[in-house]
This record gives sequence, C-alpha cells and structure tokens, in this order.
Amino acid sequence: MEKRIVILGAGESGIGAAMLAQKQGCEVFVSDSGAIAPGYKETLERLNIPFEELQHTMVLLLNATEVIKSPGIPEHASVIKQIRANGIPVVSEIEFAKRYTHAKTICITGSNGKTTTTMLTYHILKKAGLNVGLAGNIGHSFAAQVATETFDWYVLEISSFMLDDMYDFKADIAVLLNITPDHLDRYDYQMEKYAASKIRIIQNQTASDYFIYCADDEEIINALNSTNIQAIKYPFSILKEVEKGACLAGNDLQININPQNQFTMSITELALQGKHNIYNSMASGIVAKILDIRNLTIRESMRDMRNIEHRLEHVAIISGVEYINDSKATNVNSTWYALESMSTKVVLIMGGVDKGNDYSMLKELVKDKVKAIVCLGKNNKAIHKAFDNDVDIIVNTFSAVEAVQVAYHLAKKGDTVLLSPACASFDLFQSYEDRGNQFKIAVKEL
Repeated sequence: MEKRIVILGAGESGIGAAMLAQKQGCEVFVSDSGAIAPGYKETLERLNIPFEELQHTMVLLLNATEVIKSPGIPEHASVIKQIRANGIPVVSEIEFAKRYTHAKTICITGSNGKTTTTMLTYHILKKAGLNVGLAGNIGHSFAAQVATETFDWYVLEISSFMLDDMYDFKADIAVLLNITPDHLDRYDYQMEKYAASKIRIIQNQTASDYFIYCADDEEIINALNSTNIQAIKYPFSILKEVEKGACLAGNDLQININPQNQFTMSITELALQGKHNIYNSMASGIVAKILDIRNLTIRESMRDMRNIEHRLEHVAIISGVEYINDSKATNVNSTWYALESMSTKVVLIMGGVDKGNDYSMLKELVKDKVKAIVCLGKNNKAIHKAFDNDVDIIVNTFSAVEAVQVAYHLAKKGDTVLLSPACASFDLFQSYEDRGNQFKIAVKEL
C-alpha cells in the first residue's frame, strides 16, 4: 500500500521532506497554517505536490500514514494533539531523511555554539577533502540533500525540537556542547525535561560510535550520571586535564585521542576567539582526530575559519566605537558568552520575546562591563527589573534604527555597541537574521 506522508510546515525542512517523500514513491500532502514563501510554493508546484496554506484541513491530515512536522510546531498545538489522538506517528525531517541514506552523521547539539561548531567541523572536513554535506538547523534541508546528492558524511546541527521527534535515528558521532536554560516555554519550564531532550543526541548509539561532550557543564554531567552510554566517550574541558579527549595545557589546546599523534595548537592562533570558541574548537578538533584528519589540515582550518553571520559579527567602527551584531544570541547564556568576550565598555542592545529568561547570570558581567542598556522589544519590564540597580541608563526603543541611534549617542570612543538580545526576535522582526540585518543597515546609515 502506498504511504501517505503529510508534512506540516512548508519551510526549508518541510519542502525537503516533501521532495524526498515524493522520490520514495509516497503520496505527499503539505499543509502550513501560515503563508508559504513564493520560492517554496514554486518548488511544490513544479513537482506537482499538493499543498494548502493559511489553514490545516484536518480531514486531509488525519488519513496520513505518517506526519513529518516542522521543528517550530509545539507539541501542545491543536493540530498535533488531534494527529496524536488518531495514533498517527509524528517524526522530524531528520528522522525521515536518515532512513534513505547510508551516509555517516556527525550530530551537534547544545544550547549555545552549535552553529559555530557545526560550521567549523564542516570547514575542517571539506578542507581535508571529505565528501561531506551540511544540514539540520543550518544550510539546505537534510532531506532535500538525501534526495538529490550523494555524500559520504553529513555534519548536522540538531536542535532540541528536532531531537524530540527522533526515535530510530542514530548519530555516528554525537557532540553535546552545553545545556543551559533555553526554550523552557516548550518544556513546561522544567530544566530536567529540556536536558532530557538534549541527551537524546546519544540514543541508539553503539559501542562503535562516539560521544563528545563538555566535562565542565554541570547539567551535562548530571544528566549523564543517570544515562547508560554505549559509545566511546571523549570529554573536553578548559578547567581540568583530560586523559582522552581535549583540554588546555597553559595556552595550548591539546587533543589526546591517539597518544602517538597528539594535536597541539596555541589558543592565540584560533580564528574564533573567546572562551566559548575554545570549547567549540575542542569539539570540532576531536571530531577531526576521530576521522584521522592530518594535524596540519586541522590547524589551517582553525586559523582561517570565518565567524558566522549574526554571531559576534563585526559590523563597523564609527568614531572609534565598534558595532557588533550578535543577533543570534536568542537566550541569556549566549549573551553571557558575548559579554564575557568583551574587553571594552559596552552599550548593550537587548530585549525581544522573553522565553522565561533568568537574567541573574548576567548581573556580574553587566555591572563590570555595561555602561548602558538599550532595550529593543515590545515588553522590557523584565530587563528593567533585572538591571535597574546595576546600570545607570536603560532606554526603551522599538526599532533597530532607533536602538542604533540611541546607542550611538550613549557610546564614547573606545566603547563597543553590542546587539546581543538574549531574547527571540518575533515581536518586532521576522527572525533573528532580519533583526541582525536591520541592525547592520542602521549602523551603516549612521
């Protein structure tokens, strides 16, 4: 019997899943409660894949053999509840796509740093000449690439939302960078539930697979204490010596997997600077050593890696003030990393949709480094409450242009204006990319 695959959400992952499902001979239907972007609509029309937008017609969804849902649709959404009540399996695009490829997968997750680590890992593997694809939360859809490409390896950035709908999927190499409060609104504001979601990165791993994790992260260590791990473990740490994995020896990053072929590199040579990027480089470096990539290639890659857009991205220096776009910092921990890497006084632009944020972890850094906060969002009460006693000036703004102009007047020569919101963007912007792009345009118009 022909499988009927219903796809909820017609974004990058949904369109890719539709392409792959059609290639596998399934009957396919795509449903999106919002408007479908013109480019994605053209793809569906070209492939003669039936779809609907601005609605979910339940009679067309409840006859599915299986549903593939966008990571952005929460479990408590009415459409998901009805599908579950009818006993129809719901999976992620990643789970679906993996069934149809023999490629090996390197899967990277964490609350922060996963995009940078995914990009760096991909950069090293490409430079080493491996036949490798880049997918997941970044780049082109995994399913679309499985349908149209033939890669030996994939580097996949995996979010907790994707992991929630992955069951039989197995990572050949799993990387867990950190677990800090994020998206708690999707996990009943319970850290244990969010941590359990992240630990799913190692489900189904066997004794011939690899698990790379941060040994300095308390939440990871707590979660692993009650987890049975089959895979070969390689921890990384900047606080203590690690026998097998990665650590610091003075100012040198060391990777000790093969005693006969240790990797050593001064952290001053890394293209990506800051404590958080030492962790990211350690994780990527361990992956490279597992794959037996030459030390010279790893070193060159770590020296010439370009930082990703919207993550501590240098925009301009105007009147001696540096402007940095860190719009991808959609949680408090990301903003902590950004502030921690600053060596000047900061005018901090922050705010947006608060996902249950606890700002207390920022208090010491804000006292030490931040001279003024420019709020960019519709509701800034929580930011005022958190920092009223720590910063003399807190100003409310409601557009990127207004925020940049206020910051320009507050900053003095030698300061940094840092957009690092600690919040989601969709109160005033379409996405964190839109927020970052509007910030960059506003800076260049000063």
